[in-house]
Amino acid sequence: MKKKKIGLLPKIVIAIALGIACGLFFPGWLVRIFLTINGLFSNFLGFIIPLLILGLVAPGIADLGKGAGKLLLITALLAYGFTLFSGFFTYFASDLSYPWLLKDAELQPLETAAVEPLSPYFTVMMPPLMDVMTSLVLAFTLGLGMSVINGATLKGAMEDFKDIINKVITGVIIPLLPLYIFGIFLNISNSGQVSGVLGVFVKIIVMIFFLTIVLLFIQFFIAGIVSKKNPFRLFRNMLSAYMTALGTQSSAATIPVTLEQTIKNGVNRELAAFVIPLCATIHLSGSTMKIVACAMAIMLMSGMPISFGVMAGFIFMLGIAMVAAPGVPGGAIMAALGLLQSMLGFDETAQGLMIALYIAMDSFGTACNVTGDGAIAVIMDRINKKSNHTGTRRDGRGGMIWYSARFNT
Repeated sequence: MKKKKIGLLPKIVIAIALGIACGLFFPGWLVRIFLTINGLFSNFLGFIIPLLILGLVAPGIADLGKGAGKLLLITALLAYGFTLFSGFFTYFASDLSYPWLLKDAELQPLETAAVEPLSPYFTVMMPPLMDVMTSLVLAFTLGLGMSVINGATLKGAMEDFKDIINKVITGVIIPLLPLYIFGIFLNISNSGQVSGVLGVFVKIIVMIFFLTIVLLFIQFFIAGIVSKKNPFRLFRNMLSAYMTALGTQSSAATIPVTLEQTIKNGVNRELAAFVIPLCATIHLSGSTMKIVACAMAIMLMSGMPISFGVMAGFIFMLGIAMVAAPGVPGGAIMAALGLLQSMLGFDETAQGLMIALYIAMDSFGTACNVTGDGAIAVIMDRINKKSNHTGTRRDGRGGMIWYSARFNT
């Protein structure tokens, strides 16, 4: 009999519940064991994040720079524009609502908690090979360079490096996340701050669900204007993809349904077959919304300053990082950890809360991502028809062949 695997979200929920419960009665020496494990894992994350950025971003930029010409470029720019809009829309919505929604919420540093904070038994320093911004600049340089020179040797090496990074994420980081989250909430519960954190979790989850629906209506309203179609009908046709993504929590696994519903919206079948898989990789407006909203909530609770300039730079860089996010549950937040640390100053506790919050809402973000892919496809179909980049002709057997010349325009 085949064993049924437990998904990452149920594991995270169980870890949070156990961490809260165990924090109420675990003796100090046992809590310190888990703090030691968390310290080692946190230091490993600090070491691997620059390598993660380099290994994911550089090949991603190299892939975007070749092969599909203007059609790919326009699709990528449109996806990036939607992602930026999502980030700034979330920033202004959070800036307006958080002052009253999270009025009494406060996440005090554990050093100032009522209970004397515990410390790990020992720490092992793992200094990164480079800082996060250096890895980003190097990734851009290598990625753009590979797309220009079409060097097979370096490209092959970077693809192998990307495979290694993906193996580290799926084989080490993701499996250990529940234990890491358990340790975070064990420490928070032991320090007496758990009630405030859980209350904020519920408020943020409800707010982000509402914002994802508003964002999708805006995206399909724009698509309706561009294509001169009924935006409500377009959105209604994509509901099957939305519901499927809620269950699968995977953009890639939802591609068949997203593709079918996009074609029902009148998008050219071959164009949809190009745009939908591409957007499943590069369009993450829902994920961006979750990260920005959660980051601002934690910053507000922690008393960290929130300025438009800092958040604007973070959103621009986050949109690029999302393109390179691995397609696994929690992959987007893994790709964003370096930016949270370097640009917003998130410490170990704040990063742990971000991971827990993000994965708790993974279904909403994924559903927003894939449903928005349908809006992008509708817009691209209209642009494609106006620019006459594509055409069809009959083959000898009466079938339809899509002109591939559009990839080279």
